[in-house]
Amino acid sequence: MSLHYYALREPRVALDKEGYRSFCETEGTEVPLFMQHWWMESVCEGKQWDVAVARDGDTVVGVMPFLYGRKLGMTYILQPQLTQYSGPFYCYPEEYNRQQRIEFEKEVAALLLKPLKQLHPAFFLQNFSPLVTNWLPFYWAGFSQTTRYTYRLNDISDPDSLFETFDKEKRQRKIRRCSQRTEARFDLSPREFAEFHSRYWTGKSGRDLLSNDFIERVCATAVNRGNGVIASLHDTEGHLLMARFVAYDARCAYSLMSAIDTSLHRSGYNETLFWALIRYLSDKSRCFDFEGSMDEGIEYFYRSFGAEQIPFFEISKCDNRLFRFLMKLKRR
Repeated sequence: MSLHYYALREPRVALDKEGYRSFCETEGTEVPLFMQHWWMESVCEGKQWDVAVARDGDTVVGVMPFLYGRKLGMTYILQPQLTQYSGPFYCYPEEYNRQQRIEFEKEVAALLLKPLKQLHPAFFLQNFSPLVTNWLPFYWAGFSQTTRYTYRLNDISDPDSLFETFDKEKRQRKIRRCSQRTEARFDLSPREFAEFHSRYWTGKSGRDLLSNDFIERVCATAVNRGNGVIASLHDTEGHLLMARFVAYDARCAYSLMSAIDTSLHRSGYNETLFWALIRYLSDKSRCFDFEGSMDEGIEYFYRSFGAEQIPFFEISKCDNRLFRFLMKLKRR
């Protein structure tokens, strides 16, 4: 095939949730987990969401789901709760090389942005998947970018070999010690996890930003589909010490929520539960994403598992001074 890129012959785009449902069912695991129709339905229940679907004739060439709402008469587009990545998903022709893909991204991104512009959002904020390495089409459209980082174990198929890459003193030793006096289980119900999560935040003298109903619904939806697991750590008497919810597909598993009994000494709990999850998921998913933090201490904790630093883009745009001021107040 020639290196020259030929433009889409019949480009069109529309907001099309039902068409997107069919697309996700047809494409299956090709669509990233957090962009799946079922995931958006679960995390956006009671809220408004839609999806731009770009086509070349009848062929889907790109999609971009998004959560939106209105405040003080202004429309905004934000990242849904628990949804680590959004942004565009491109359906590349198989024969395209890298140069042709860049041209393809440019044209499809311009299509996907058309219905978003028609909403006239005062504020836009999304975390793009690490799969998106080219944000130039959004730069040209006036968006800004901040590079953020997560940490991943890129191959968890051989947990025993992976264990040897963990920091020997900080991780391996704690896991071995803690495993002797605890037991990891995978039978905690979504309701039990939601209640434990709420007690955890109460114990921290804080307020859980996620409602029990939301946590239970999202966990139950993912677990029932075979796309989620709730792991829990118990002492020798069966007391619940710590729990963690992970959503996953064949590509990657994502650590999304955790809770711990704040009244107890917890040395090694986090490491041991992560280790149990990695072993459990080793034949179910290829990668494990710790959902890394930009916090210096948390960043080191994840990195000490031998995980690779993975950059991703936070894409934003604010066209209203009042909304920009309100968002600054919210972030303080």
